[in-house]
Amino acid sequence: MEFTHEVIFCIVNDGFGDEAMNIAKKAGATGGTIINARGSASKSAESYFHIVIQPEKEIVMILVPSEQRDAILHALYREAGLETPGHGIVFSLPVDNVIGMNKSVGAENK
Repeated sequence: MEFTHEVIFCIVNDGFGDEAMNIAKKAGATGGTIINARGSASKSAESYFHIVIQPEKEIVMILVPSEQRDAILHALYREAGLETPGHGIVFSLPVDNVIGMNKSVGAENK
């Protein structure tokens, strides 16, 4: 099955979601959604002075035409990846149906 769209997820430290979205836009994305999240830590890093630490995260979710995926993934990894202050991880998943996107971003209304 050939997919026409992909959803890109970029999980970054709290406060870096807008930066990740700007990076994606420079690489061709037209927009996205930033979701507040909470990370999970290993048991050894979970508490400090008997206080449970739950790192705050932001998830940037971007729906793009498949042909734009690689450029956006690589830009996000380069500029917001693990070796940056945002400590981001980036991945994509295929999307088998899209309804309601503006045709100017490559979507087809089915």
